This record gives sequence, C-alpha cells and structure tokens, in this order.
Amino acid sequence: MSTTLALALTGLALLDSTSFGTLLIPIWLLLTPGRVRTGRIAIYLATVAAFYFCVGVLLVLGAGAALEAVREAFADVPPTHLRIAQLVAGVAVIAWSYRLEARARSRAGEPGRLQRWRTAAMTAPEGEGVGGRGVRGLMSLALVATTLEVATMVPYLAAVGLIANADVTWQVTGGALAGYCVVMILPAVLLGAVRIAAHDRAEPVLRRINDWFTRNSAKAVGWTVGGIGIGMALNAAITLLAEPG
Repeated sequence: MSTTLALALTGLALLDSTSFGTLLIPIWLLLTPGRVRTGRIAIYLATVAAFYFCVGVLLVLGAGAALEAVREAFADVPPTHLRIAQLVAGVAVIAWSYRLEARARSRAGEPGRLQRWRTAAMTAPEGEGVGGRGVRGLMSLALVATTLEVATMVPYLAAVGLIANADVTWQVTGGALAGYCVVMILPAVLLGAVRIAAHDRAEPVLRRINDWFTRNSAKAVGWTVGGIGIGMALNAAITLLAEPG
C-alpha cells in the first residue's frame, strides 16, 4: 500500500471518528458520574469497529451490487415522484420532532429513560445492568447507532472505494479496513484515557455537564430530528424547483 493511500485512509478515518456513533455516544457514556467502567466502554467501541469492518468487507465483496439493484428497481419511477415522497417524509419528520420536544417539555428536569439506562449499564456490577443485560444493551446501542449511520458513511464509503481500486491483496485489504476502524475509534479511546487519568479533577465538571444533559437531552433529540427533517424537505424542495418545466 502506498504512503499516499495510507495517509488518505487515515484522514478519512479521523473524519469518521467525529460521527454520532463513534464520538458523541462514547462522550455521553463517559459523562456518567462515578467510576468509569473501561470494560463497558471497550465493549461499545469494539462493537462499533467490528460493525464497520464487516460492512467494509461486504462492500469490497460486492454488496454494492445490491444497492445498484435497488437503484434499478426505482429507475422507472419519475424523479419528481421520488422527490415529492422525500418532501412528504421530511415534513412528517419535522412534525414528529415537535411531538418529541413537547414530550420533553412535559418531563423537564426528570432523568429520562436513556439517562437511567446509561447509569445502570455503566455503573451496575459485572453481569448486571438493565434487566441483567447491561453489556448486551451497550452492544445493541452500538449496532443501532452504526446501522442508522450506514446511509451517511460518506468517508468510509470513500475509503472502501480507495481500497477496492488499489489492486492490493486480500490480506492488505483486510489490514487496511482493520486499521481504518482502529483509527476511527482512537479519539474516543484517548478521551476515555483522559477521563480516567483526570478522574478527581474532572468529576465536578462532568457532574454539571451530566445534569445539563439530563435536563436537555430530550429536547436535543427533538432538535436533531427536526434538523434532519428540515434537511430532507429543503433538499427535495430545492430539487423540485430547479427541475425544468
């Protein structure tokens, strides 16, 4: 593998490391007051890396042909109809975000279900957790987060394309994918190390941040969902207006 390719993959992996599943959720887990369960964080990050690796292997093996089949299935549908469907879906997502925010206001100040689940999963003794499934819950969270991000894996898709077109052996391909996944979770690992090393000094700050998240995380979910809906609707509307005739 050339140095240029290695540097390109490293840059894409670092860009991927800032996503919701690879950085924001780990930070949220690290904000749990009390002793950090490094094993639990490791399980989450390992699940994320393994999922990305498996997706990369499938793409290299030709799973992209399945996506092409989907595109062909919709080839006869007029683009205008698809954009109208996207616009309707975007408006529906915006409406849903208002419902989420209204529910958040009605429960202002209460620890939400996610906060209670996080505390149980991250602080319960080994083998316990939410219904005795703390570790499995963390793995499920990792799989859900990464599955939702599949459609937006632009850096990873670009990296897989570079690897696939590099004309390298399967051993090098597997090593490149594995290395990409390691670099991708590296910032979260480093943040975890800082959290452990500065435990006493960081604890008061983390408690204040955690309290803020407890009060506002549900609202943030509504804002995030609304932003996604606005993006979908605007993209569809702009495309429809730009189409000739």
